[in-house]
Amino acid sequence: MRKKSLLWLTAFLMTFLGAAGMVWAAQGEIRLGSINDMTGATSDVGKDYALGIAEAIAYVNDIGGINGKKIKLFQYDYGYRIPEAVTTYKRFRDFDKVVAVLGWGTGDTEALSPTITKDKMPYVSASYSAHLTDPKKTPYNLFFCTDYSSGARSAITAWYDNVWKKDAKYKARRDKGEKPRLVCFYMAASPYASAPIKAIKDHAALLGIEVGPDQDVSLTALDTKSQVLGAKQFKPDLVWHGNTTMSVATAMRDAYSLGLGADHVVNVWGFDENLPRLAGPAAEGAMGATVCAFFGGKAPMMNKIQAYAKRINPGVPANKRLVRTIQAWGAVLLLTDAMKIADKQGKLNGEGIMKAMETFKNKDFGLGSQPASFSATDHRPTTGAPIFKIEKGKFVLVEAVDLKKRWPDKWEKEWMGW
Repeated sequence: MRKKSLLWLTAFLMTFLGAAGMVWAAQGEIRLGSINDMTGATSDVGKDYALGIAEAIAYVNDIGGINGKKIKLFQYDYGYRIPEAVTTYKRFRDFDKVVAVLGWGTGDTEALSPTITKDKMPYVSASYSAHLTDPKKTPYNLFFCTDYSSGARSAITAWYDNVWKKDAKYKARRDKGEKPRLVCFYMAASPYASAPIKAIKDHAALLGIEVGPDQDVSLTALDTKSQVLGAKQFKPDLVWHGNTTMSVATAMRDAYSLGLGADHVVNVWGFDENLPRLAGPAAEGAMGATVCAFFGGKAPMMNKIQAYAKRINPGVPANKRLVRTIQAWGAVLLLTDAMKIADKQGKLNGEGIMKAMETFKNKDFGLGSQPASFSATDHRPTTGAPIFKIEKGKFVLVEAVDLKKRWPDKWEKEWMGW
């Protein structure tokens, strides 16, 4: 009888302690979802970003998590397929029970925006589409750095001021009163690549730049000779590249070999350490919009970023890591810093997290990025972008363009949300 009682007591204690452990785990764990492209059309930049997400979460947990609560990360590859992203989001919401999501592409982020607004789900994306910056339309979307349209305006401005207006090779044409000429290389069907095109053409008109016919280039293009020959008829001085790095490198090589003779400006996802490696001399002089320090560059957090890259993913050599890692840390730090505030206020939910983010003013994440500010009426993190160019395979700062300072009325009244 005594033995039977002991067995019952043991069973009861195991059940009780197990249940208590489950309760403790639930109370001490905060769940986040991450949608990443590790195998799809943007995996050339997405794989490194995904590594950075996991490494940054590990860092946050090591320094105490969210006020002592550890983060459990649910990270899935969606292959850059919008239906898969929608399915993954529903899993996050209904099964994994996450409190916020770290997203990826523009197409899926914009497609999910009405749903996350209804669900009040904070969604910090790697899409920096300006379409996501107006809180009246997309109140639960945010990102830590310059939006695509502001980056494009900044890059074109830097080229116009520092090359067109100063380079001796354009002097004769400037003296004749001729206008510079621009063509855009990007995938027209891609929401990401096409997101800033309206702003680019608006800005070209503002600066007095003629715009030629767009050249439709796939995100996975391996040959762009027909597009280069099409552009060549317009005799452009400048090419805007709106795709990711591998496609941009292909277009640059073909432009170089076919003698297009134009300068190049590149969007943030096409401008990284792999570009000079893949494009070689064709990348020389190219300018790009950046949002943070390159991997191994100067930034207060860089030593920690490199240490976590080595510790969490030792199989990936440091010389193969990219600026995408730092961008991922930016997303994680933006979200988790806001979560800490919301948690202290007893409001660790969608509304609480977003309101916390909207208190950030000149927030420096230590990543070499411009300080970020948000408000309940404006989710544009910055007012411009630092523009770099490639010189002998290295990245050299041209200037930090401040659009708000140069065109204050347009910034305040016209440019938000597109």
